[in-house]
Formats: sequence, structure tokens, C-alpha cells
Amino acid sequence: MTNSITAIKPERLAQYAKDFNADRANLVAANAAVSSGVLEAATDYKGQRALPRDFSIELKQGSITNQRRSGRCWMFASLNTLRYELMHQWGLDDFEFSETYLFFWDAMEKSNTYLENVFATLDEPTDSRLFQEINYGPADDGGWWQMFAALVDKYGLVPKSAYPESANSKDSDAFKQYLNSRLRQFAADLRERYAAGATVDELRAVKDDDMSTVYRMCAISLGEPPEKFDFLARVSDDDKKDDKKSGEDEADKPKTGKDERRQIRETGITPMEFYKKYVPVDVDDLVTLCNVPMASRPFNKRYRIRYTANVAEAGDMEFVNVPLDVFKKAAVDQISAGHPIWFACDCTQFSLRAAGYFDCDSVRVDQLFGTDFDFDKAHGLEYGDSPSNHAMTLTGVNLDEQGKPNRWKVENSWGKDNGEDGYYVASDKWFDRYVTEIIIRKEYLDDATRALLETEPVELDPWQPLTKRCR
Repeated sequence: MTNSITAIKPERLAQYAKDFNADRANLVAANAAVSSGVLEAATDYKGQRALPRDFSIELKQGSITNQRRSGRCWMFASLNTLRYELMHQWGLDDFEFSETYLFFWDAMEKSNTYLENVFATLDEPTDSRLFQEINYGPADDGGWWQMFAALVDKYGLVPKSAYPESANSKDSDAFKQYLNSRLRQFAADLRERYAAGATVDELRAVKDDDMSTVYRMCAISLGEPPEKFDFLARVSDDDKKDDKKSGEDEADKPKTGKDERRQIRETGITPMEFYKKYVPVDVDDLVTLCNVPMASRPFNKRYRIRYTANVAEAGDMEFVNVPLDVFKKAAVDQISAGHPIWFACDCTQFSLRAAGYFDCDSVRVDQLFGTDFDFDKAHGLEYGDSPSNHAMTLTGVNLDEQGKPNRWKVENSWGKDNGEDGYYVASDKWFDRYVTEIIIRKEYLDDATRALLETEPVELDPWQPLTKRCR
């Protein structure tokens, strides 16, 4: 059906303006929004007061982290879940993994996978939907938990002291801009050689040279990652036992100022040895649960999204889509057992970044604009209004008298100057609407959900709605 175009006519604009100025609420709202911005003008103090920052279950975490101007939230959230387990296993007051270490290898692996995807689509026209999807951001920052797990399985982990941040990990735009540009040039070269009759073996030799250039660009931007490193940490005073020397009372010891806490020391340990020895978690023993209530994505099925791998041999991303009650019960059970949760959401919706709230009743844009914002979760995902775009860590929950959650404690990776010392509070209503993924240990899955892990996954194209990379 062909529709004629209806233009905005001057007489209609005059009526719109007349209606706007006839309502005093519009004038008050405009004064507030123009002067302070939409979010400030829409902030509702009653909503904030209804979300106190105390939680019946709360996990003791280390210092807040900061991803700076990079799309590494998924790495930070992943490492924040693991450092909690490491700290409490070994009695450390604080600890931080090197995010830059995995950032280096992620750039290498995404570059390799991109070129492998170019090989897989040599016969695709460059304007096909599939090739456009593959070519969109060859080595962009974003990712999922499973990408993190694939990197850890292959490269291990290191503490931040062994591979600290660089200017290009803290602000990755220029590094990734030129890396992506070079990768696309490699792709064009490979496709042109193929069209001219080059064999696959000849193309793979060219690809090996291309990857040498990728390594050089990563090493110049971030520095080379360590093959071995030394590690020293001190055990918390809370875990220190009474140390009596020859019957001498602790209070009678001379005060030297020397840190006498027990030390953990390693010399020349490899990243994989460090991961296996010090991290009491197998990253492959966690499952990505989704809550995507779209009719086209039935619950209680396993899904796989094509062309989403970062480590080529690890395979594409997989998700188990479950109803909200199953989704939330798994989250409550895991936090109640003392384990934090990686989660993905749309962090832009009804969010007060500086104040630290995720809550529809605290951001009353409906009142400010005099119109409803009542897209449900299914429509928000189907129409691309609220895709997952950020990963954080759940470190607490408040349960009411019936044992039901009514608010959640959120550890972010935007530094301590955002939120309350880096932490946010999310209402349960906001959780239901905007949280799309959680990473759950297999022991906290019910039997029916665990059985889904053995089913054949439904394959989706990368543009089909389910979940998006967190950036």
C-alpha cells in the first residue's frame, strides 16, 4: 500500500503552540528542563526516598573500579565477580585484576575472528545484510560474559600490578578506530585477491601477515602482556590469628609500624597458573540466562547467535531464555548464597547517573512531558528501544517479609564519583523491565533450566532481537 506524505503545516504548528502555552504545567516543565536538563527536571524525590541504600543481603566487595572512556564494562563486571571470590577465598582486603590484559587479547581475538568471518563470507556481496553486520565494528570494545570466559580459558588472568592501565585502555576510541580501519582494509584486500583467483592457502598466508600487523598495533597501544610475573598480597588483619612470641602478650609488643600481615608471594607465575591457583571459580561453570518475553523467542529454549564469537574456536554466544520468575529466583538464590552476579541491562532508561538510581518512580519523564512511557519489555526489545548496552554486578538485594526482592544493590564500573561511592540502587520494578541477562552458577539453576543446557540451540542471525553486546 502506498501512502501519501502528510507534511507539518503552519496552521497545525500554530495550534500546537497554542495548546502548549495554554497549560501552565507545560510552562513550568519547560523552565525546569531548559534550565537544568530533562533528568534533573524529572527527578522525583519521593521515588528516591522509597529506595533506601540498605539491603538485607549485602556482599562485601573491594574498591570501586573505573572503565574510563572505554566499552569494557563487560570485562570489569566479569572481573569484579571473580575478584570477590578471590578476595574472600584468600582473605584479602582488596584486589583488582588487570582489565588491560584481557583487553589486549580481546582485540587480538576479535581481529582474528573478523578475518575468519571474512573468509566465511567471501562470496557475499559487501552490501549484504550479513556482511554489513560482520563489518560493522570488527574489533569494537563491547562484549558478553561468554567472551570473557573464552579469553580466560585461553589466556588466564593477571593482577592489575602486573599489567596496569594505559592511555589507550582508559580511552580506547583512537586505538580501536584505526585498528578497525586497518582490519577493513585487510578484508578488502583478501576479497579482491579471492576475486582475482587466489587460493585459500594463499589467502591464509596473507592473513598471517595481517595478524602480525594487528599484534604490532595492539602492543604499541597497550604494551605487550606479560608471559610471567611476580605477585605479592597481604592477608587481611581480620584473618590474622593471635601471634604470641615466647608468651609475650600482643599488647606488650613494640610498635614498629611494620606491616606484619601474612604474605602471599609468587615469583615467575604465568597468567594461566595464577587463574588456576588463585581464582576459586571455573568460568565455564556459569550460564547466561535471558529474560526476553517476545513471542518470537519462546521461553525455555536455548539460543545461539551466529557470528558473535570473539575467540573463533570457542564458538558463538549462547543464551537460555527463561520466564521472569525463574530468572529472579536464580538471582536471589545466588546472592543469598554469597556470590555476586554479572548482569546486562539498558542502563540509560530511567537512570540517574550522578545520584545512583535505576528507577522508573525516580525519573518521572511521564510527568515532565505529560505523556506515557509504557512500552513493556517485549516491545522495548523488539523495537530496539531498550536493548542491553551495559554490564554491571549485583552485590546485594533487599528481601521483604515474604522473601521477595524489592531493591537491588548494583556495583558499577564508572568510578566512585558516580552513584554513591560507585554503587547504585535499582528498584525491583526496574530490574524486571530492563535487566535482560544474568550469569548464574549451575548449582543455582532449577532442574528444568539445567536440562535446557543439553538441548539443541535455536540459531539466530546477529541482527535478530534477543540481546546485544554490552559496551
